[in-house]
Amino acid sequence: MTDPTSRSPSLKPLLATLRGERQAVPPLWLMRQAGRYLPEYRELRAEKGGFLALATDPDAAAEVTLQPIRRFGFDGSILFSDILMIPWALGQDLSFGVGEGPRLEPALVDHALDRLQPVIGRLEPVYGTVAKVAAALPPETTFLGFAGSPWTVATYMVAGKGSKDQSETRRFAYRDPEAFGAIIDAIADNTAEYLARQIEAGVDVVQLFDSWSGSLSPAQFERWVIAPTASIVERLHERCPGVPIIGFPKGAGGKLPAYARETGVDAIGLDETVDPVWAHASLPADMPVQGNLDPLALIAGGADLDAAIDRILAAFVERPHVFNLGHGILPDTPIAHVEQLIARVRSTT
Repeated sequence: MTDPTSRSPSLKPLLATLRGERQAVPPLWLMRQAGRYLPEYRELRAEKGGFLALATDPDAAAEVTLQPIRRFGFDGSILFSDILMIPWALGQDLSFGVGEGPRLEPALVDHALDRLQPVIGRLEPVYGTVAKVAAALPPETTFLGFAGSPWTVATYMVAGKGSKDQSETRRFAYRDPEAFGAIIDAIADNTAEYLARQIEAGVDVVQLFDSWSGSLSPAQFERWVIAPTASIVERLHERCPGVPIIGFPKGAGGKLPAYARETGVDAIGLDETVDPVWAHASLPADMPVQGNLDPLALIAGGADLDAAIDRILAAFVERPHVFNLGHGILPDTPIAHVEQLIARVRSTT
């Protein structure tokens, strides 16, 4: 087991930033930086025969996690895995079809949670991957673990797949809040343990992805996003003191200040729809922020990319800031544009 307090933040700019220390040059990493825009990733995935086989092979998953660090020298390395590992461990069958999103069976809109047979051992390869990556990373690179937040994970568990407006899950939550609450509680309990185990295996930081939080009304957001996130954060802070937790409630918009105040997260990720000037003025003073370049601006490149980068850097010049995208990097992103982004951010004086 690795003691997270033994990893010196002075050697890790990203970790220091998430602990509240402003950097002259903001540290940089990209969501989904290990993935389909890299030819070395595509080659390894084809060799393994599919996403789940790749993600559950510690040697292969560690290699994928390290690929963007070797190529670009990002300040952060994020574990290669998926937010649906928890449903898989809870007993749903997980598959990734060619050309379509993930599928979970049976969908809980028609089946009770207690009919599932948990297989918690399915998570063990993830901890093996963490240990391998932690041993191989440069000493200055911060290692990020992650999980899906309960609301977003529940939307997949209930519907059995992704959806545009999460209507099946929202209907379920209104129709039977007690049954839906049991699903949320099961996810939260297992997520807290899952993230703690990632930390104990070697990650420096964890991020909670709430990709579908923007579909909820304020009252439902409070109940199904803020409350379970706060529960996870409280347990992690108690069990793993000193390890920063980034919350990323995509689409939360005007609900971001409440999320930042009430969940207890140490830093907050901003999607590309958030005005960084508004975010700086509205979020708690000195709270580290992460983001929020539009992934399409990265695809555009050129002067438009430079201008977008500069606007974000200017907005957060007085606040601890981790430069990142507002969501995951897209598969058709030119590698040259990633290199342009890195050069622009690191030219900051």
